[in-house]
Amino acid sequence: MKKIISEFIGIFLLISTLACTKQPNLAELDLETWKSDRGGCQGKRLAMLEKVKSLKEEIRGVSANDMDDYLGKPDLQQLADRNQKYYIYFFEPGTHCQNKTQKSSALSMSIRFSAMGIATEVTFQHGTP
Repeated sequence: MKKIISEFIGIFLLISTLACTKQPNLAELDLETWKSDRGGCQGKRLAMLEKVKSLKEEIRGVSANDMDDYLGKPDLQQLADRNQKYYIYFFEPGTHCQNKTQKSSALSMSIRFSAMGIATEVTFQHGTP
């Protein structure tokens, strides 16, 4: 009986998580150009900075899987405590363009995802959070 109840709760949580993710309205962004400028190394993303900042609230609430579809794979991914993770996207060229393992201080956006894989925070900084 306990197993059935725990399975039911697990299925309920999964369905609620999927139902709660939102589809962002990113029509203002040229997503093909964004994805083609991997790591911001060509400098094309820098021209989109103000647009991306204005869409900050659209990004919150989106699942990590959907974010991969919209913005492409992150330039850098960091794991945090309590099963949270960060996706980092760079806007400008930096040391990461020559060597991906090199720490970079280039302008970036980080998206923090909760343990459930939902974007909870979007910040802009130089380097990584």
